[in-house]
Amino acid sequence: MNDLNDLITLIKSQTPIIIVETEDEVRAYELIRYAALHLKQNFYRWSVADGLTLANNTQQTDGGYQDPPELLHSIWNMKNPGVFLLLDFHPFINDPKNIRLIKEIALQTERYRQTLVFLSAKFDLPAELKTFAANFELELPNRDIIEKIIRSQLKNWSIQNNGQASSLNDDDILKMSRVLCGLSTTEVKRAVLQTLRDSNGKNQITGIGKLKYDAIRQSSVLSYECDTSQLSQIGGFKNLKTLLQKRQMIFVGDKTVPGLDVPKGILLLGVQGCGKSLAAKAVAGTWEIPLLRLDVGTLFDKYIGETERKTRDSLKMAERMSPCVLWIDEIEKGISPEDGHDGGLSQRVLGTLLTWMAERKAPVFVAATANNIQNLPPELLRKGRFDEVFFVDLPDEEMRKEIFSIHLKKRGFDPQKYNIAGLAQASEGFSGAEIEQAIVSGLYSMASGSGILTNDILITELKATRPLSVLMAEQVDALREWAIDRTISANQFILHHYTIKFFLFYHLIGTFRIFRLFNR
Repeated sequence: MNDLNDLITLIKSQTPIIIVETEDEVRAYELIRYAALHLKQNFYRWSVADGLTLANNTQQTDGGYQDPPELLHSIWNMKNPGVFLLLDFHPFINDPKNIRLIKEIALQTERYRQTLVFLSAKFDLPAELKTFAANFELELPNRDIIEKIIRSQLKNWSIQNNGQASSLNDDDILKMSRVLCGLSTTEVKRAVLQTLRDSNGKNQITGIGKLKYDAIRQSSVLSYECDTSQLSQIGGFKNLKTLLQKRQMIFVGDKTVPGLDVPKGILLLGVQGCGKSLAAKAVAGTWEIPLLRLDVGTLFDKYIGETERKTRDSLKMAERMSPCVLWIDEIEKGISPEDGHDGGLSQRVLGTLLTWMAERKAPVFVAATANNIQNLPPELLRKGRFDEVFFVDLPDEEMRKEIFSIHLKKRGFDPQKYNIAGLAQASEGFSGAEIEQAIVSGLYSMASGSGILTNDILITELKATRPLSVLMAEQVDALREWAIDRTISANQFILHHYTIKFFLFYHLIGTFRIFRLFNR
């Protein structure tokens, strides 16, 4: 009803020219026709195919005036009130003769109450006519309308398939209606039908998310990631899993709490190869929402202003894809504060990103990862940009047990047949990626040898590997020391170093008192 009221207000205020840019032509046409009839004005429709027709009812009168100048001459000489809908007039708008005729019609609007409505997917109005015009933005269908469209399409699909019922249940329909927010009515119908034809509802969230991305994609800066995972497939990350579990119902469910903002996102800092990217991808897989990856490197362009435009378009597209997870991998490489060679371009990109993060209303959960903390600007790390800043450390012994079990099971091996505790002890200082590669190397050794993956083969591969914590021990130690009292551990609670010093001091005092007691 907001669309209808806004359009009626524009017509009643005697706005001579109304611009409607949308691909949902059918819905826009019905809305404009209903507004004209509500105001008891004649409704005229023109296209280059049918000419000008009186379309007050579903049946239209015979058309004429297919030629644009003849059409405008006819309206100018008509002197009768009415709403004139001109479809796909954009190829003819820049003709000087048409500009003058449209201006003549606009100048007599107060007297004859004639309103020109231009409906196209994209419409650029000449400067001479902008003072007479107003833009009308058609609201996209909300979740309730999308749910009705889905149920209607399911009913039609069942009729066309001899009464065969779809495998989609009510929960699936609710999930689909949430994912399809941001599409027009026509796009929603097309996505639902294509999903039903391709899979009859199997993996419908992934499939329909990809269809949505294809429908609104404008550039290659954002990529749709079909390969997601589950948090249950990641070893450790207890604190991160707890935070995401608390926010899941608020972000993707129907639960609302007055005064509570939509979850903003997480920043994962830490040692390379410890699962930061995998954890970011698992958020989307667990929440069953689309995952978009922003490649910061593709934002930068050699032409002036193009980088900023790409950044704005990418963020706008993420909002249209909402609810979704926006994964920004190695974010520090695109917004480094050291801008001595790019003329401040990185800082402008950072400014655009920070403004969007602070003001966005759409449910876009940002999952950013970073390796080099020295290049992260302080304004990105301040409280409020993200829900939490997590530090992803090298896995402890319990985490390494989980990681070994996950990767062995992933490749078809029973973890119970291996000495998982011994493997975890032998892999101290290894990252999750290094543990996985040790298993992969063991599989190669197995393939070229006895054909059996034994515990000894895995131990041998671990001993032959020099982990990053050894190769770059100084950098890794410095990173861990920096994070101990500045961030939250993604896996377990880390004591503040001042707290550790307090307990050590308290323990020394207690030992000294006991020593004096026995020496009296």
